[in-house]
Amino acid sequence: MKAIRRFTVRPVLPEPLRPLSDLARNLRWSWHAGTRDLFRSVDPGRWAAAGRDPVRLLGSVAAGRLTELAGDRDFLDRLDAVAGDLDAYMTGDRWYQAQTDRLPAAVAYFSPEFGITAALPQYSGGLGILAGDHLKAASDLGVPLIGVGLLYRHGYFRQSLSRDGWQQEHYPVLDPHELPLDQLEEPDGTPAQVTLALPGDRSLRARIWLAQVGRVPLLLLDSDVEENDLGERGVTDRLYGGGSEHRLLQEMLLGIGGVRAVRTYCGLTGHAAPEVFHTNEGHAGFLGLERIAELRAEGLDFDAALEAVRAGTVFTTHTPVPAGIDRFDRELVARHFGPHAELPNMEVDRILRLGTESYPGGEPGLFNMAVMGLRLAQRANGVSLLHGDVSREMFAGLWPGFDPEEVPITSVTNGVHAPTWVAPEVFRLGARQIGAQRAEEALSVGDSDRWDSVADIADQDIWELRRSLREQLVLEVRERLRASWRQRGAGTAELGWIDGVLDPDVLTIGFARRVPSYKRLTLMLRDRDRLTDLLLHPERPVQIVVAGKAHPADDGGKRLIQELVRFADDPRVRHRIVFLPDYGMAMAQKLYPGCDIWLNNPLRPLEACGTSGMKAALNGCLNLSVLDGWWNEWFQPDFGWAIPTADGVGTDPDRRDDIEAAALYDLLEQRITPCFYERGRGGLPDRWIEMVRRTLSLLGPKVLAGRMVREYVERLYAPAAHAHRAMDPDSARALAGWKARVRAAWHGVTVDHVETSVTAATAELGTTLALRVRVGLGGLKPEDVEVQAVSGRVDEEDRITDAAAVPLKPVGAPDPEGRWVYEGPLALDRTGPFGYTVRILPGHRLLASGAELGLVAVPSEDVAEGAGLLMR
Repeated sequence: MKAIRRFTVRPVLPEPLRPLSDLARNLRWSWHAGTRDLFRSVDPGRWAAAGRDPVRLLGSVAAGRLTELAGDRDFLDRLDAVAGDLDAYMTGDRWYQAQTDRLPAAVAYFSPEFGITAALPQYSGGLGILAGDHLKAASDLGVPLIGVGLLYRHGYFRQSLSRDGWQQEHYPVLDPHELPLDQLEEPDGTPAQVTLALPGDRSLRARIWLAQVGRVPLLLLDSDVEENDLGERGVTDRLYGGGSEHRLLQEMLLGIGGVRAVRTYCGLTGHAAPEVFHTNEGHAGFLGLERIAELRAEGLDFDAALEAVRAGTVFTTHTPVPAGIDRFDRELVARHFGPHAELPNMEVDRILRLGTESYPGGEPGLFNMAVMGLRLAQRANGVSLLHGDVSREMFAGLWPGFDPEEVPITSVTNGVHAPTWVAPEVFRLGARQIGAQRAEEALSVGDSDRWDSVADIADQDIWELRRSLREQLVLEVRERLRASWRQRGAGTAELGWIDGVLDPDVLTIGFARRVPSYKRLTLMLRDRDRLTDLLLHPERPVQIVVAGKAHPADDGGKRLIQELVRFADDPRVRHRIVFLPDYGMAMAQKLYPGCDIWLNNPLRPLEACGTSGMKAALNGCLNLSVLDGWWNEWFQPDFGWAIPTADGVGTDPDRRDDIEAAALYDLLEQRITPCFYERGRGGLPDRWIEMVRRTLSLLGPKVLAGRMVREYVERLYAPAAHAHRAMDPDSARALAGWKARVRAAWHGVTVDHVETSVTAATAELGTTLALRVRVGLGGLKPEDVEVQAVSGRVDEEDRITDAAAVPLKPVGAPDPEGRWVYEGPLALDRTGPFGYTVRILPGHRLLASGAELGLVAVPSEDVAEGAGLLMR
């Protein structure tokens, strides 16, 4: 029989055990081994059955066991120690509090998904895991972050397989009362809510749930409230689900509702108001509109409010392809804003202009969320050095006249939260060398370039650790594979073969990620006979563990999964290659440590960063990857292998895949398997162990989320906070007025004449030229512009590469025609083909970049020919 109503009955803990509730509801337990060990000791069997979720555990423990624990002095002493440790963690000074610079009082961090723990399934892939790691690292560093997201009642889908290997999606309903969440309440005890206006005099209401991620509060908005109509109740039903209007409402709730939730939270708790707003991908871009509306209500006009908002906003792009960006029909967006909907006092055409693709190749009928995010943020970044390059190319149309390398998008390479992803056995080995406290700090703060203490770990200890982790993975794989086959309809009598799946002494390769086509799940199947030979090699076999989910609407991705599953089902190889459905955080935490090789073979350069290989590396797993994302930046032969790519413009896609698959097989056959299986005089694989050691000692410190968050603080948050403080209402009005004046006058800004003290086509290294330039400023003044000499090596087409810009200075007053003369030196500091040009940029103390306005004046062809080209 089915219940007609459901309740969540929470246990009443005996008074001595009350701290267990606080420990369970602070998600620090998800990365703090001592807290997890305490909960495990409450009831080991129920702890495993509860999926290692303390909230579920406490809801299932028998009253008699709680009474027994309330009288257990040893347990109570441990409880006091763990509770005291959490209190010290929450209240003590950390890295952020020790900084001397005046850092932001608070930062609001918006993301559509957060991967904190499997017990809070609000993530689909890398973006969410990265956001979760960002929050955890911020907590460890003491950064006063406030996370903002949505609470999806169905989360992301659970995955299983049909008998023939086709992906099946399931959407279990999540009850917030059964999750590690608390409802934010008003002083009178009623639920705190935010409300958005919808067309047709409708409203979208959402309550605010609070997840405490260590020191960081995470606010999650939930539209499933009784006051909403049925359609509005379903807005936060599924992560990345629904049609275009559904997604638009989700993103309006995240951005606009999220700002209102932050204001509500700060008002109720006394938390410092954010000085910086960080938009993690374009999904939350509407937060800028809400902040403009706030300032409009305080008396600023749209342009001044826009400048004030931009000053304190950071935008991070995570996609290397336009297809990965949310774009909405302009008419749909227009219908949801303006007098009869949300933000009624904002001009709809101004809102639409922020998301317009006003560049060559753009579609004027679409509203682009990433374009809006860039226009609403004074600071922007990609998530690896290569991705920064790709992003500058992709969005260069927003800054016409500038070379891509000058587009104001920097990069902060992603990192991973080591305390979450490092296996306990790896941590214990490190703690044995330097002590638990120092090991914990090394993993969380990430302020060291090397972990030299790894050099002191004996080879035997490293090899025994790796074998132990591999053996744990083998047992985990067999358990999950057996459960998967039962879901596929197999009976117990059919599954005896699973006891022989994988071998703890065989080289183990892991491949786990989302399954869009560019990640090439099935590249390994390109030559099946060759792969089979690798799997079944009599002396040097390999085994492969694969996992991943395709988007529910991506039949192409599902076909790739089915293709791989069918290969893995073949009785000849099924003991050497497996596909595990329902990839998530819990599986990943076993998979990364247990693999010897982490495989990554995307189409270059379509992997923005990719962090799974980082998590593997922190456990001594070596990377085998295409030079894309972070691996392009940090690859060294000490750390693993680079798969050669055939990514030339003219390469046929099928031929490219053939070439790269062959290169993958070659590496495995000729270099990787010999390195793993060859034994030195001590009976150990000396070369392999040395690569593991170097991966841990040299690569480990680079890939930490602590390093990443410190970079965000120092390079983006602190400058954004300074800009925010400088942008008082008068300054915002002045800057907006100045920009309007510059834009109106720019058509009259010209470079009229350029001359140098040397006219020959060659000159000696170290020569300094005197440049003299006559310019027209179109009614602007010298303080409104910067006139620059830009020089550097030139290529065959006379394009300047590796350019350096030197400001020139005005000399005297304007001539009778209103022209100004600028002068300055130009040092010939490089040999070979060398060239220069002159340009004029807008200049103002409150600009973050000379390219910010997208305005530049350069010499005409006639002027350029008269100036000549040096040292050709």
